[in-house]
Amino acid sequence: MFARSVSFSLKPGRAAEFTRLLDTDVIPVLRKEKGFQDEIAFVSPFGADAVGISVWDSQENAETYARSAYAGVLKALEPVIEGTPQVRTYEVSNSTFHKIAARAMA
Repeated sequence: MFARSVSFSLKPGRAAEFTRLLDTDVIPVLRKEKGFQDEIAFVSPFGADAVGISVWDSQENAETYARSAYAGVLKALEPVIEGTPQVRTYEVSNSTFHKIAARAMA
């Protein structure tokens, strides 16, 4: 598995709208992408920043998303973010997600 971590600076008072946009605009896009497994998002206690972590079945599929649909995701989040999000990529070394997903499919 492979993960993309995207760190955002949020505009003041926009944390709730960020969360809503993830639900209505971002996650539906991710679900259509080949190899997408899961999305988890975190918002800081005072709503100044957020992190989104998407999990993918392979680095190739994550990179395909980064070259294509990611630009549209950023456009959807423009009203609530400031600056340029910081993207980092990781090979997943430990996870309970894949075990949970395997049990659900059994």
